[in-house]
Amino acid sequence: MGTAAATRATVYLDPELHKALRLKAVETSQSLSKLVNDAIKESLAEDAEDIAAFEARAREPLISYEALIKRLKTNGRI
Repeated sequence: MGTAAATRATVYLDPELHKALRLKAVETSQSLSKLVNDAIKESLAEDAEDIAAFEARAREPLISYEALIKRLKTNGRI
């Protein structure tokens, strides 16, 4: 974990996921907390990437469904 003090939280895991997490912790010599924190960080990073992509696309001009189909047909794509 980082340099900040950790906050304790209670979470309820599916028993099979908990078992897999415990086994992964043993196999990788990491704590359950580190594995969970890393998974959360990865998920949040993916969300940040998605938000950035959506924001970039928001500036693109809108095209209607009908215009898109017409363009695809004109370009020989359908």
